[in-house]
Amino acid sequence: MSRPLGAILAGGAASRFGSDKALAEWEGLRLIDHVRIALLPHCSGVVLCGRDGADGVPDRPAGGRGPLGGLNAALHAAAARGLSRVLVAPCDTPLLPAPLLALLAEHAGPAYVAQLPVLGIWEAALAPRCDAYLSGGGRSSMRGWASHIGATAIDWPQSIANINSRDDLAGLTGFFP
Repeated sequence: MSRPLGAILAGGAASRFGSDKALAEWEGLRLIDHVRIALLPHCSGVVLCGRDGADGVPDRPAGGRGPLGGLNAALHAAAARGLSRVLVAPCDTPLLPAPLLALLAEHAGPAYVAQLPVLGIWEAALAPRCDAYLSGGGRSSMRGWASHIGATAIDWPQSIANINSRDDLAGLTGFFP
């Protein structure tokens, strides 16, 4: 099985955090860099969904559709690169377990982590269906999309740190999954 494209969802407003949380630093690196480092061993490369720049891909069909707009952009980016799958992770999860990423990267068919549906593996061939889903007024949620296409929910027995506030970031110091 070929390695998927890695995609970091980084287009959110971060209103609870108060600033661009993808760029917030923890242990000397930006949160987005922690996620990139975690994805790289499992992926052929990494794009930043909802970002400008060399590795950036704009959300599809436009910003404001939440993580699903970022996923849709990643599906199209993978297809354009001739890759069949996308391993997607949010920018605010700096402690992604390598065994979980390996499990997702090797999973056949679309799947997501039940406790954190923005973390998952998706087939690039789903891009046209995602376009139609978003344009048809479907729920702009990862769970809604996953249910719509019959994706597998994977139960992960450990906690996954998800940073939504500055207090969450400060609490990472003592976080051991």
